[in-house]
Amino acid sequence: MWKSIRIALLLLVLLAVALHAWLDRVATHSWQEPLWVGLFPLNADGGAPTRQYVDSLTAKDFSAIEDFFAQPVHVELYPPGSRLPPTLDPAAGPLGIAWWSLKLRWFAAHAAEVPGRAPSRIRLFLLYHDPATLEHAPDSHGLQKGLVGVVHLFADTSMAGRNGIVIAHELLHTVGASDKYDLGSGAPRFPLGYADRDQQPLYPQERAEIMAGRRAVSAYQWDMPRTLAAAVVGPETALEIRWTH
Repeated sequence: MWKSIRIALLLLVLLAVALHAWLDRVATHSWQEPLWVGLFPLNADGGAPTRQYVDSLTAKDFSAIEDFFAQPVHVELYPPGSRLPPTLDPAAGPLGIAWWSLKLRWFAAHAAEVPGRAPSRIRLFLLYHDPATLEHAPDSHGLQKGLVGVVHLFADTSMAGRNGIVIAHELLHTVGASDKYDLGSGAPRFPLGYADRDQQPLYPQERAEIMAGRRAVSAYQWDMPRTLAAAVVGPETALEIRWTH
C-alpha cells in the first residue's frame, strides 16, 4: 500500500510540474501583457574591479533590451546578490544536465526573492567577469523550463552593448527560441542565422539574427555587433516565440 501511495504522490508532483510548465509557456507566449524580466547581477570572480562595476549598474544600463523587443517586455534590475548559481560541468551528460537544471530552478526560486520587490516571471542571473583575468566568458544558458537563465558577461563599460546582445539571446531561449548558429564553429547558419538573407551581395551582413548572435562578414568570417541596434529577430525565431503564426 505504501508503495502505491508513494507512486501516486510522485505522479501528482510530476503532474503539478508539467501543469506549471504549461501555464508558464502559455503566459510567456501570449504577449498580451508586459513580460516581466528580472535581472540579478552577480560578481562571478569575487574581484574588487568586478564588484565596483556590478555595484555601479543602473536600470538605464539595460534600457536597450526593452527597446529591442517589438512586444511588451519590462526589464527590472534587482540588487546585486551574493550567492552564485550552480555550475554546469561542460562534460555533463543528459542526466547531469537534468540534475543541474533542477538545482538551478531551486536556486532561482530562492535567490530571486527580494523583500519589498515584486517577483519577476523570468529570472536572469548576470555573472560578471573581469576581462583582465578572463579571455573568454563561459557558456551562458537560458532555460524555457523554469524561465531562468545564467548569463556570463564582462564587467567593462566598453562591452555593455555586446553584453546586451547576450542577455537578449538568453532571454529569448527562456521563451522558446533556438540557436541559429553552428554549435561547433559559432558561425551563423544560413539562412536561419542571417538577418538579411536576400541581400545582394550576401556579404558583408550588417546585422545579426539575435539567436545567431553574430553576423557573417564573409563566407568564412563572422563577428558580434557592438550593440543590439544591429540585431534583429528573424522569421523563424519570431515563429518559435509566437510573435507570428
